[in-house]
Amino acid sequence: MNRRDALTEVFLNSLPITADSYPNLIHAVQDIVRDVITVEKNNELYAAANVLRRLIEPDRILSFRVTWEDDAQQVHVNKGWRVQGSQAIGPYKGGLRFHPSVDEDTLRFLAFEQCFKNALTGLPLGGAKGGSDFDPKGRSDAEIMRFCQAFMRQLAPSIGPDTDVPAGDINVGPREIGYLFGAWREQSGKYGGALTGKGLPYGGSHMRVEATGYGLVYFTQCALAARNKMIDGKRVAVSGKGNVATHAALKAIELGAKVVAISDTSGALVCKDGLSADAIRWVQAQKAEGAGIDTPPREIAAKFMDGATPWSFEADIAFPCATQNELNAEMAQSLIDGGCICVAEGANMPLTEDAATLLRNAGIMHLPGKAANAGGVAVSGLEMSQNSHRRFMSADDVDAALRTIMSDIHERVAEEGRGNGTIDYVRGANIAGYRRLADAIVAQGIL
Repeated sequence: MNRRDALTEVFLNSLPITADSYPNLIHAVQDIVRDVITVEKNNELYAAANVLRRLIEPDRILSFRVTWEDDAQQVHVNKGWRVQGSQAIGPYKGGLRFHPSVDEDTLRFLAFEQCFKNALTGLPLGGAKGGSDFDPKGRSDAEIMRFCQAFMRQLAPSIGPDTDVPAGDINVGPREIGYLFGAWREQSGKYGGALTGKGLPYGGSHMRVEATGYGLVYFTQCALAARNKMIDGKRVAVSGKGNVATHAALKAIELGAKVVAISDTSGALVCKDGLSADAIRWVQAQKAEGAGIDTPPREIAAKFMDGATPWSFEADIAFPCATQNELNAEMAQSLIDGGCICVAEGANMPLTEDAATLLRNAGIMHLPGKAANAGGVAVSGLEMSQNSHRRFMSADDVDAALRTIMSDIHERVAEEGRGNGTIDYVRGANIAGYRRLADAIVAQGIL
């Protein structure tokens, strides 16, 4: 056993959390620790400050009951959380998700990852995540409004422009952000940038919806350019039909790529010669209506493959944009066999550990989510800046700023990940994020 592996084993065994109780958190922690443990041990200040251990334990976990009334005047009780990971480099920043799968483990993992992602942007943003086990599926607008208001009654005292600035995530889009912001304004008696993802009429930013998907493509462009390659003409496979997936697909098409497949949970929409932008916009419309993509109209020239994943089709670039652990070892092998050269994560931790190992051993570029999908939080940071300065940026200005931020992230990651004539983007992202957090934590003393 080499020194890194020995240090990793000792560190993980010392933690008061286990894979049985916190499987998602442990997975994320293992990913980080393997890459940064020697960085910490080789730096006397980092080691003395016990930085890693402090990052794994969040600053605080807010847990609360959410009581609300449905349209039939029946009272419901849900759980709500806000995990405030680290405030070392700025106000807590991270999304809210409403989904039955939400639990403390998931949110602790996401908050931990968010700390590193936000650090990579170069913006003054701490890390957090929150949400509820509330299921909005099938609920009326009025029910969702009442739930959001009840949720914010509990959360409002703990957030604000200089404290904690939530955003949207799964099932928390512009509608929900509007209800949440209105409730925060009512509770606080203030008007400020306490949330991001707001509508343009009340302090939102251009391109917030598109940002994560566009940023994913911009980062991929940088990684390809580092190998003297271009996205133009490349075959792209995309999972998911949400904002990240569809906007990544549209931007890839705009830059000359061929999107050969895009999927939802029921199967994949495919076209060997590349789906048109109109086909992607049809997918967006189906998503907005809560409908599937299994009945494509004739004019979009696409075929639906029931039960298929996008990874079973030959592609040069894969964008997993659906959910965590969606791409397993078998799927990774299919991508390798199909000539894939790059997997860029639009979702958070979409690859299983075995899949990531296969890609690494095959020499395929693996662009981790904490770097590749940081475009969303980057534009959220720009929205916070606009709110603070009472100004408004044009869509072109936001897009230009996003391109610059994603290019800067690539340079930070590449600098830390270079070695043996190649770039290990996973290791580079972990170390670059860790260094910025560690420097801030050390500078501020034992807190």
